[in-house]
Amino acid sequence: MDSKFLRAKHLTITPKASLMLAEFLGNDLSKIANELTKLELVVGADKEVTPEIIEENIGISKDFNNFELQKALGHLDHKKAYQIVNYFSQNSKQHPFVFTISILYMYFTKLMKLHTVADKNPGTVAKALGVNPYFVNEYIAVSRNFPMKRISGVLNTLRTYDTKSKGVGANLSPRDLYNELIFNILK
Repeated sequence: MDSKFLRAKHLTITPKASLMLAEFLGNDLSKIANELTKLELVVGADKEVTPEIIEENIGISKDFNNFELQKALGHLDHKKAYQIVNYFSQNSKQHPFVFTISILYMYFTKLMKLHTVADKNPGTVAKALGVNPYFVNEYIAVSRNFPMKRISGVLNTLRTYDTKSKGVGANLSPRDLYNELIFNILK
């Protein structure tokens, strides 16, 4: 989120809330401006926008989104990952498979890049990965569950399921695509 725009609205936003908005609204600046104006009216001046405020006022689930799916996969939380993709498959218009694949591809690419960063200083890691320093410790913790070889396998799996989602070699429902994808990432 653009900090100048937020300051003009007298708002601050948590990193997670910012990611939720970016994931849900994409890069459509008019949608982002409209939602931030709406939040300004609801929250009031000099308040911080949190994931809970976004969930209540914009309708984005703070528990069932790609950010939480990344976190569940990173921490090898099978139950949570399957809950999220079950929700995604039931709401496939709001959570297109191809979008989730691209988010996960970026996530695992950043994890791969983390393994190549010699200096694990949070500032250095944040810059190398292109993430907010707030998330660096999370990436470092997850990298222990995903060595480079495993990440290579995950990236290959993501490419395979991207192809399958487009009807090449398989004609699976969104539910089956999501379930197979998660199974193959967590195996």
